[in-house]
Amino acid sequence: MSKFDLPARLKGNEKSVWVEYIQLALQYKPLNLGQGFPDYYAPKNVTDALVATANSDNPLLQQYTRGFGHPRLVNAIAKLYSKVINRDINPNQEVLVTAGAYEALFVTLQGHTNPGDEWIIIEPFFDCYVPMVQTAGGVPRFIALKPKSTTSTISSRDWVFDRKEMESLFNEKTKGIIINTPHNPVGKVFTLEELQFIADLAKKWNTLVVSDEVYEWIVYEPHRHIRIATLPGMFERTITIGSAGKTFSVTGWKIGWAYGPSNLMYNLQVMHQNTVYTCSTPIQEAVAIGFELEMERLGQPECYFHSLAQELLPKRDYMAKFLSEVGMVPTIPEGGYFMLANWTSLENKVKLNEETDKYKDYRFTKWMTKNVGLQGIPPSAFYGPKHRHLGEDYVRYCFIKKDENLKAAADILKKWASK
Repeated sequence: MSKFDLPARLKGNEKSVWVEYIQLALQYKPLNLGQGFPDYYAPKNVTDALVATANSDNPLLQQYTRGFGHPRLVNAIAKLYSKVINRDINPNQEVLVTAGAYEALFVTLQGHTNPGDEWIIIEPFFDCYVPMVQTAGGVPRFIALKPKSTTSTISSRDWVFDRKEMESLFNEKTKGIIINTPHNPVGKVFTLEELQFIADLAKKWNTLVVSDEVYEWIVYEPHRHIRIATLPGMFERTITIGSAGKTFSVTGWKIGWAYGPSNLMYNLQVMHQNTVYTCSTPIQEAVAIGFELEMERLGQPECYFHSLAQELLPKRDYMAKFLSEVGMVPTIPEGGYFMLANWTSLENKVKLNEETDKYKDYRFTKWMTKNVGLQGIPPSAFYGPKHRHLGEDYVRYCFIKKDENLKAAADILKKWASK
C-alpha cells in the first residue's frame, strides 16, 4: 500500500453516477433529461435581487457574513418555518445556512454519527446518503419502497415500505432514520399515516429523524406535504433540510439550510464551522430577499411556492403520456420533478450486450445515451448492494425542462420505438 492511497474510510465510495453521466453527456451530447435542474430562467425577482446585491452601495455585502447564516436570511427562514410548522424558531440557534442541502446533510450526518451508529435509509435514496453515513463511521440499514404493481401506470403513492420490516430495523444501535418527502426519484409524498408510523418508532427507540424536504413546495393537487417535525413530540428529535436551489429553481447557487432544536443543531454548527465555515454573502442576501417577497404573497396564486407546481403539472402529464405511448410504464409522481419509468417492454430494441455494466439500467441508459440521443439516470445507483436489482427495470427522467425539449424527447423516443 502506498502512503498516499485513498483512506480506508473513503473506500467503496469512489464512484459517482453524476460524475460518470455528466462525462457521458459531454462526450455524446444527448438531450439530457438526467440531471435535476431547470433548463430555463429562474424567477426574475430572485435573479434581480442578486443583481441588486452585487451592485449594492453596502460594501459588506461582498464580504464574509455570519458563519452560521447571513442574518437577513436566517431571519427570513425562521419567520417562514415558524409560520408553516406553527412553532417559534430561533433564527440564531435553530437555523443553519449551508452550501446547498448537500452540505446540510453532510454536517448533520457527520455531526451526529459515532462509529457503529446505525442509520435507516429508505430505498431508492439520494445517493450521497450512504457515503456520508459510512465516512462518518456509521452503518447504513436499508429498507426499500416497492410498487404494488408494475404492469400499468401507477402513482408514486403505490410505492410503499413494509411496516414489519421497518419496525425490525430499529434497535439500540439506531441513531436515526433519513426520510425524503417529496421523494427523489419516486416522487412519493409520504402520508400522515406513514410519517406517524415512523415517528412512533423514532420516539420508542429514542432516535433522530433527518427529514430531507428539498422538494417541499413541488407537490401536485390534491396531495399535501406534511412535515414530520409538526407531529406530536417530533420537533425535539427532527432535523429538517431545505434548498434554495429547489425552492427558487437556482440549483447553481448552492444555498441550503437545516432547522431543528438548538441542542441538535449545535452538532451541525460545530461541523460547519470547521469545514465550510460561511457561505456566499451576496447569494444569501438575494435568497433572503426572495423569501421576503414570497412570504408577502404566501397563499396567493402568484406566490412561487404555489405556482411552480402548477407550472410543472402539465410537463409531468406530458412526460407520462409520451413514455406510455412508447411502451414504458411511468410512475406518476405526487411531488418533485422526476419520473421513474419501467422500460423493460422495450428491451428487445436495446442492445444491452454492447455495454459492460453489471446492472441492466446502467446498460440501458448508456446505450440510449450513445445510440438514441436521450439520457436518463439509472435508479439502481440509489439502492444499497442487496437491493440494487430492484432498480434495474427503471429509468429516471427529469421534467423541469423547456416544453420544446420535452417535445424533442418525445419525438426521439417515438421515432426510435417505431423502428
